[in-house]
Amino acid sequence: MKYAAIESSQVTFTQLMLPSHSNFSGKIHGGYILSLMDQVAFSCASRHSGHYCVTASVNKVDFLHPIEVGELVTLKSSINYTGRTSMVVGIRVESESIKTGEVKHCNSSYFTMVAKDAEGNNVPIPGIILSNADSVRRFARIIRRNELAKKHSAGFKRENFIVNDYLEKLTTQNVKVELAV
Repeated sequence: MKYAAIESSQVTFTQLMLPSHSNFSGKIHGGYILSLMDQVAFSCASRHSGHYCVTASVNKVDFLHPIEVGELVTLKSSINYTGRTSMVVGIRVESESIKTGEVKHCNSSYFTMVAKDAEGNNVPIPGIILSNADSVRRFARIIRRNELAKKHSAGFKRENFIVNDYLEKLTTQNVKVELAV
């Protein structure tokens, strides 16, 4: 089996934010940032796998701070987890004010990418070499997240879901329940 150092596929990308990237409130559009994140995830995953990669899923994206027109946005990507044909790319987005030099952590996310051959079939990828405590922590975090996601999904499958178990919890929510009998 083949393994590669995490550092060998890391990608850092910096771009100036222009007025054409902004929304109606003058802040950089979140969809534009997501597009940049997808590009850097593709670059990192393709560099690691040696194949064209596609986005299978995106884990939670929280926009922590708005990004202003005229700021530099830097996206840092790294392989955090490798399966047989898929990998999880961790992405950190930071903005930097050219005027003040202030750097803000704007968001982080995890993109699951799958390596494909020329015919579109999944292909095996190299594993990663975990060389420090942070890389072990990141890898273990993905394992735990995957376990929790499977457990959570199983409880909400149509055939397993019991409506009455949740009706009381809904009484504190902004919802009106009108179930047909």
